[in-house]
Amino acid sequence: METVKKRDFVEIEYTGKIKGDNIIFDTTDENVAKENNLHGHDFSPAIICIGEEQILKGIDKNLEGKDIGKEYKFEIKPEDAFGKKNAKLIRLIPTAKFKQQRIEPMPGMQLNIDGMVGTVKTVSGGRTLVDFNHPLAGKELLYRVKINKKVTDSKEELSGYIKLTLGTKDFETSVENGNAKITIKNDIPQEIQERLIGEITSLIPEIKKVEFDVVNKQKNK
Repeated sequence: METVKKRDFVEIEYTGKIKGDNIIFDTTDENVAKENNLHGHDFSPAIICIGEEQILKGIDKNLEGKDIGKEYKFEIKPEDAFGKKNAKLIRLIPTAKFKQQRIEPMPGMQLNIDGMVGTVKTVSGGRTLVDFNHPLAGKELLYRVKINKKVTDSKEELSGYIKLTLGTKDFETSVENGNAKITIKNDIPQEIQERLIGEITSLIPEIKKVEFDVVNKQKNK
């Protein structure tokens, strides 16, 4: 039976829940997502490149050496998931600062402050306690992962890589005679394009050249 190696592209399905709470927060299964009121991304099998940490480190490193076609259960520690709780990211902020912006802070509310997303923990005595840690920081997770297949088609590898790296499915790819073309609607800075081209040609040896074609660019008025 074939096993998973570093830099292999594989298609996987997974469902993740918080250990102890039994709360499902992540899945590739559309039915499971509906049952647990999950929204926000495409619920379908993911194509990942092993060793690139395109998913949680705890899943990525556990898949290496496993058998293709089998299902596994992984217990993931916080340091291999969303990190440990950092006390420096829990701050007391004067409630008046929020009210000046016509915001009435309440426990559980998520706020964007100076580009950082935080969760309100308590509001008392004119002060609001905001936690800027990831909501799952410090949590141990349980993941059930099935390795569906090894992916060897360069176009499929490219599409899977772009989808996870850029966090979008709003693009098209083509690969012909070692030349890859990525047609995408959102403009990508030149330095990001160059980094992606380097990664793609390194991870997918069949691809020698990569071209980005940005469509529907907003014209300067």
